[in-house]
Amino acid sequence: MLQMGAIIVGALSLASAAQAQDVTVKVESGVLAGAQTDRARIFKNVPYAAPPVGDLRWAPPQRPLAWSGARDAATNGPSCPQQMKPDGTPNEGSANGPISEDCLQLNVFAPLKEKLGGKAPVMVWLHGGSHRTGAGWIYDGQNFARDGVVLVSINYRLGPLGYFAHPALSKAAGKAPVGNYGLMDQIAALEWVQRNIAAFGGDPKNVTVFGESAGGMSTLAILATPKAKGLFQKAAVQSGGGWSAPTTLADKEAAGVAVAAKLGLENAGVADLRAVPAERLIAGTLTDDYGPFVDGRLLKEPPSQAFAAGREIDVPLIIGANSGEDSLMGRSLPNASVMAAAIPAPAKAAYASEAAKGDEALVRAAFGDRFMVAPARWIAAEAANGKPAWLYHFSYVGSRFRPMGVTSAAHAAEIQYVFEYWGRRTPESMVAADDKAMAKLMHGCWVAFAKTGAPSCDIAWPAYDPAKDQLVEFGAQSGVRDAFRKPQLDVQQAAVLPTLSLPAN
Repeated sequence: MLQMGAIIVGALSLASAAQAQDVTVKVESGVLAGAQTDRARIFKNVPYAAPPVGDLRWAPPQRPLAWSGARDAATNGPSCPQQMKPDGTPNEGSANGPISEDCLQLNVFAPLKEKLGGKAPVMVWLHGGSHRTGAGWIYDGQNFARDGVVLVSINYRLGPLGYFAHPALSKAAGKAPVGNYGLMDQIAALEWVQRNIAAFGGDPKNVTVFGESAGGMSTLAILATPKAKGLFQKAAVQSGGGWSAPTTLADKEAAGVAVAAKLGLENAGVADLRAVPAERLIAGTLTDDYGPFVDGRLLKEPPSQAFAAGREIDVPLIIGANSGEDSLMGRSLPNASVMAAAIPAPAKAAYASEAAKGDEALVRAAFGDRFMVAPARWIAAEAANGKPAWLYHFSYVGSRFRPMGVTSAAHAAEIQYVFEYWGRRTPESMVAADDKAMAKLMHGCWVAFAKTGAPSCDIAWPAYDPAKDQLVEFGAQSGVRDAFRKPQLDVQQAAVLPTLSLPAN
């Protein structure tokens, strides 16, 4: 999914050189020399795996290489290879600047030592960007650190370097996992956290993995991956869908053969594939679809099947979506009438109020419910059979957008409220008191969840019970909603579930 309105930090502001202080931490690979502000100790560009280059391109991540002396950890590292804008402005995943295949690094925002009252909870953030753009360095976790949480944001392999399969690679891998290299990276980062986070004051036994869009989809995939069990104790999924088609290794291998053919490598071997420059590989696959799939070795079933069968990693879960997820469709829908005509009559009846506004309103409402809002409710219902789950809907529209006539919260709009950080795209002068109040509320809920396993914050948020069908709406008037959009979500669920090859209950 596209990563719109992400929290951009660029070169992290440290208030001033006079206020910044050097700070060091020793991890398994060597000493890190970071920086300290009045809110956090910050360590950037920290390797959690060896560079995935040469023979390690399209291979499971390996342990990071050791270094001598103190490694500079005060400067952001590169983004993983992706399509960047020629003018240097942020792309759809909000990344810009240098790229490199040597990109398996993470940033750590840790509480000040004098503020640590024992081991701090840890949150590991997985960025969005359609599994093909974005970067971990974009996100500023200082306010999490200020509030007693160690925030870790990671890079992971993207696009054709992150989710690629080919018969030659599968044969060479033997019994090792193949294809889901981005997912392998995310799990490797969680393993690094287990081995190293105590050095930053973090508790490896109190880890929350969370992400938005592609990061939310990745979180669901991690929840369906047995190898990840024990690496985290809680999870949060922001606009990550939940209804996943059972794409197989054979499907992805066929797609990989087609990619190789486009590159003139019809009879490619492993060495031929690994010799293709990353930029050429990316340019030749801009229309291809990427993301976690069933490789049969690491990920053995889609997340939707795992949740339906009760085989997911059972941890407390926050999940939800936004009111304007249709922003993913773009600003205009020239084919809205054709798309509306394809919507079955029962669905049109459920969306009568939207249909009365015209074809585009109908299509946009159905799209958001189909891909985000309805699957979030379904995942919450399935998860509720084990550890508790909490369902939310984010509809708050920031003060800067209301004068423009914006009435719904776009995809990714909630991130700045969860992080309680506005980023360079939203100057402080454009942030109103009610925006800050929403950020304080939502950020507080996520912090409480990380600390205690329940979002015990400034709102009475009940755990999801399918019989009661309650969620919390974060909006102009936040509160608990009963049977939220039930007719619309029910019709989407009835249409989609039969197509997913789910196990019988």
